Amino acid sequence: MPGNTDVPVPPLPDQLAGGTINPPSARMQIPYAVEPVNPQVVEDSVPTTLPFEFKTSQFTMATDLPEAMRPWRDRATTWVNVTPDTEHTYLDEQGVIMYRPSRAEAGYNQPVTQCQFGLGCITSYRTETDPARKALFLKRAKAQAQRLIDKRVEARGAWYFPYPFNFTHDAHSGIAYTAPWYSGMAQGEAISLFTQLSQLDGITEEERTLYKAAADGAFASLLRADDGTPWAVNKDSDGYLWIQEYPIDAPGTSDYTYNGMVFAMFGLWDYFQATGNPLAEQLYDGSLTTIRDHFPRMRNTRWYSFYCDTHRIPAPTYHQHHINLLRQLHWQTGSPTIADRHDTLLDDFPPPVPASLVIAFAEGTHTLYQFDTLGETQNYGWSAAKDDKQLGVQEVSFTRATQAPANVRRRIKGRGVYYRINAGAYTGWWVGEYFPKVFLRGEYCTTIYRPDRTATFPANVAVTCYRFGSDGSAGTSTTVTFANNSNAPFDRRAFVNGRPMVQITAGGLTGYWVPCADIFVDGQ
Repeated sequence: MPGNTDVPVPPLPDQLAGGTINPPSARMQIPYAVEPVNPQVVEDSVPTTLPFEFKTSQFTMATDLPEAMRPWRDRATTWVNVTPDTEHTYLDEQGVIMYRPSRAEAGYNQPVTQCQFGLGCITSYRTETDPARKALFLKRAKAQAQRLIDKRVEARGAWYFPYPFNFTHDAHSGIAYTAPWYSGMAQGEAISLFTQLSQLDGITEEERTLYKAAADGAFASLLRADDGTPWAVNKDSDGYLWIQEYPIDAPGTSDYTYNGMVFAMFGLWDYFQATGNPLAEQLYDGSLTTIRDHFPRMRNTRWYSFYCDTHRIPAPTYHQHHINLLRQLHWQTGSPTIADRHDTLLDDFPPPVPASLVIAFAEGTHTLYQFDTLGETQNYGWSAAKDDKQLGVQEVSFTRATQAPANVRRRIKGRGVYYRINAGAYTGWWVGEYFPKVFLRGEYCTTIYRPDRTATFPANVAVTCYRFGSDGSAGTSTTVTFANNSNAPFDRRAFVNGRPMVQITAGGLTGYWVPCADIFVDGQ
């Protein structure tokens, strides 16, 4: 069946986007650690109790995930990007990625950028077959880890990774940092970087010992409360645990940022998988409880989800991150509730699809629209200034079923999901998705679940199930009715011929797709 069977992974977020970087004061001093790393001392310094009590839900982590479903495996550094030189990033003489406000300004160590670049190189190292390329990916990853180790601050028995520049963000009131400052996102991602490096076969035993110690030091920072400095974790007034991407000392003024906490949680998954430390699983449980229970505040119904709990600003790019991150949290726990939250965001504002689409039109009259969008260079996306304003409308009639090419499928502000026609007499016009009158032929944005989820066919309700041919048409269909509620497992969900559907994996309906609107699924 034609289509793109993957939910696209958005580009990694720029933690500093939308903010302003300024040089630190000439008097600024960062208390970098100067003593060599003593692995035994670091291990002995890791707290053995949680920093405070917080809400939990008995979420547990699955440590037997297939390789492709593990953290950061979807974030490989490509060979063309192994030596970056962009407006904001470049490599210094030691092969460490640096962040600069512009090409004309000096660069800074930026822990999140270094962690993410290193983790991408590790992912590529695992799959690369060319020895020279494989060696360079490993060299790059080790350089990032060593810089973090060299630039660590040891405080309260933990390692912290400082940001050596001042940073403000006008849209997020309260984000006004004077160097050095710290980020829970960096702390968690550093745990992933050190842990994953320690598991590779291309390092020495001395390096392995060092990386394990570094992971211990970073993990200890998530076990220190906000009753001292630096800090990265706290709890809100309702008792929910937060790993703060942007910790602010004044109570209640942190951003409570969703994506930053989830990226940090991946470090807890890596650390627990490697060490079995029960405190890592308890922190993960508390963090996921927060994500689940705050989902109504993250969600922005039928539009982009909100970036953080404090400012609740709709975030087009981060909405796609939330979808991707919730999918991974489902894999890491097997929770159908988390999977359902993922599905909800998919429907609120679906991910982009490839630019070569085929729309099926039924015989009859259809209404077409023109909207004010960002235009071709930005995939006809939304902006607050244009706000998808309606610019034109017309009706067209077809005496028989037909089809048209399209290059965009997205939700229009305040409306449903629309397709943009990109060839023929109606080029530039949009038509609403409405099965069976107008729909995108094929399978798009498939999500794989692990483990299988459960669909419930309601009693005494006729449900039509479909098998699809190679061209996206219904090859066969069958209509079933059960006297009592009947359950069936499914392992995937996709937009198929314009409707959300799930595919059954066992019983007489194995291989059939079932419209989500006709059944109930677990986690709802």
